Amino acid sequence: MKEALVVCGGQNLTVGLTIWDIETGDHLLHIPTCASPVHGITCLRNQYLVASQIHRPGSVAGGVIFTWPFSKPRASLRSYSVEAIEPVSSTKDGIYLAGGAASGNVYLWEVINGKLLKTWHAHNSPLTCLAFSVDSSLLISGSEDGNIAVWPMISLLDETDSGSFHTPLRVLTAHKSFITGLLPSSNVFNSVFVSSSLDGTCKVWDLVNGALLQTWSFPQPITAVVLDPAERFLFSGSADGRIFANPFDVGLMKESTVDSEEIKVELTGHKESITALIFSRSGLISASEDCTACLWDIVNGVIIRRFHHHKGFITNMIVIPKCSLVPSNIHQRKSTHLPVSLLQKYSQQNDLIRATVTLMSSPEEQQKVTHQYQTFDLLNQQILDLEMERTPEALQLKVETNHESKLWINSMAKRVMEINDHLQSRLLDLNKHRIALEEREAKRNTIL
Repeated sequence: MKEALVVCGGQNLTVGLTIWDIETGDHLLHIPTCASPVHGITCLRNQYLVASQIHRPGSVAGGVIFTWPFSKPRASLRSYSVEAIEPVSSTKDGIYLAGGAASGNVYLWEVINGKLLKTWHAHNSPLTCLAFSVDSSLLISGSEDGNIAVWPMISLLDETDSGSFHTPLRVLTAHKSFITGLLPSSNVFNSVFVSSSLDGTCKVWDLVNGALLQTWSFPQPITAVVLDPAERFLFSGSADGRIFANPFDVGLMKESTVDSEEIKVELTGHKESITALIFSRSGLISASEDCTACLWDIVNGVIIRRFHHHKGFITNMIVIPKCSLVPSNIHQRKSTHLPVSLLQKYSQQNDLIRATVTLMSSPEEQQKVTHQYQTFDLLNQQILDLEMERTPEALQLKVETNHESKLWINSMAKRVMEINDHLQSRLLDLNKHRIALEEREAKRNTIL
């Protein structure tokens, strides 16, 4: 399958998106009016590109999020948020979208109808990274102060809880500076994720219990990370333009530390800081503040092809199937196309759970297709799927669900006992009052 490289800068809105053919280097398309911060782009099922937009210094306005269908890339949806959104991430199925803000708040939307499901204060410093676990059961967030939090989706999707405060499953504080990358393993049987930081380290964590499994130390701040498709090597981009390669052999019993002097494999070719790393079928692709993206032959350590982004340095890269840029036929659209809507600016707690949405369609079709969905059903189906996969995250999610259910049952039992005690007390008072009335009536009859 042929692939295309989508790149975006972050200087100003005139930069836009540029798309190249990775295999030939041919320029395929330019989409104007887009400038996204680092980690500000995500892809929904290889059908839509979602990009948060940079916030102008001193501006008091809210944020803007663009959504483009790849089959019709010049027709964008513009959604407006209460505050500027920087990092964004979506679940593998494209149903949920998370966005982080400089205030430390995280926003969670349901893409199908654009509903803002939850807003909560996740960190005490600006959000820098967001990532979902491979089974979408957990959301991981990182901030400028080096803290990482792990959030169970089961509690975030609880519509009975409309509060702005949530307790994370884990809070990880081993990093000493700005989190620059969060990279969950794509192996459902390997419940780990990698974090990188400007403190010059990359760390591997157990996603279930929060244990620190391994640490790599580097001579430069680490600005981007990626695992190869087979997850045998970790590639770490640094502030001086070098890319380090390390075997990804995580020990599961105890923490191990690898010093930078032991690292022998380096890729050199960029003149400025690495801003993004990604893998395609053709190989590793790196982007830098030197306004280029490079396709690497990592075996020989040489650059195969260099893409020049003349409008400024690249902040984000996405690899998509080249066929995604071709409009799909009507029958395929009905069966596989993901419906999207404008993202809500405010949470509407009184919305009905069941709703009808309109799929995006081309003007040629002149046809609207409705899709019935039910948020609660999606959540139940997700839990069922997780139980079938039997991943560590799913088991942990089940444990958390059982724990929350137990707490709720205990709370309800305590409440019922309190009500019962109150009713018994009231019944006793009524009996005493009835006896007093009967005695008073008896005395009156006696006098008469």
